[in-house]
Amino acid sequence: MAGAAIHPVAPDRPQRAVPRVERGTLALMIGCYAAWLAALVILPLVSVWLAVPVLACLITLHSSLCHEALHGHPFRSRVLNEALMFLPLNLAVPYGRFRDTHLAHHHDDRLTDPYDDPESNYLDPSYWRRQGRVVRVLLGFNNTLLGRMLLGPLLGQIRFMAEDWRLIRNGDEAVLRDWLLHMLGVGLTLGLVMQTALPLSGYLGAAYLGLAILKIRTFLEHRAHISPEARTVIIERGGVLGFLFLNNNLHVVHHCHPGVPWHDLPALYHSQRTQFLDHNQGYAYSSYGRVFLSYAWRAKDPVAHPIWSEPK
Repeated sequence: MAGAAIHPVAPDRPQRAVPRVERGTLALMIGCYAAWLAALVILPLVSVWLAVPVLACLITLHSSLCHEALHGHPFRSRVLNEALMFLPLNLAVPYGRFRDTHLAHHHDDRLTDPYDDPESNYLDPSYWRRQGRVVRVLLGFNNTLLGRMLLGPLLGQIRFMAEDWRLIRNGDEAVLRDWLLHMLGVGLTLGLVMQTALPLSGYLGAAYLGLAILKIRTFLEHRAHISPEARTVIIERGGVLGFLFLNNNLHVVHHCHPGVPWHDLPALYHSQRTQFLDHNQGYAYSSYGRVFLSYAWRAKDPVAHPIWSEPK
């Protein structure tokens, strides 16, 4: 990325003993699975139209819990954490691929890079210039918040799977293994769904809606900026979405201290609010309501990375 970066000191993380088991996170994981099963079995008997949005919210929460697991919660054991998250409730993303790409994303000096940041929403400007009108219109709409929710899960999945297919064709056995394990998990998940009164189409709709809700979080959590520290957002009041995202609306806190569990992020932020806002140079919004009002029908960013230049 073009330009020289500044590197302010990150706000401190309070020193505390790391518990052998984070009971709150473990309880939430168990509760999420229990609520998912209950919603799957009971709610379709009441109304499919009720079951689908409830399941979507639980699928969103499960995805956020997968994020906690890959950062080392609730156990110190990676094997135990990954076993807890084996069932892919959202059907779309293999846990192992999410783990590897997300940890690569945590190289903050590469954030938003079209190639080196696996979670970047920006494209290489030269690639963007080569696209036809239809692609430009679709990707332009995808850069509005409503467009990201409607099209983002599909477009993101196509891009993600195309890249993984390229890696598999080139002999990447780890990626192939992750997808084979994922397909096993998808089979188990859909097998459970088919034992209930919920139509398969209803669960597919819930999974898509769950991914769409997640797109609200990722829509603007990183911006193009010459300073890596200023690329990560704060949404101060997360509300219900903040719970579904496990406080990752306070995203700069997570990037400064990725090992801190979700339940400690709010206290850490409020204890050093000024320092965090100085750290990310004021990249903050008061709430997700403000984000919707500002960007529901309007693009926040260009599709092409505005300051990226190809490394020489």
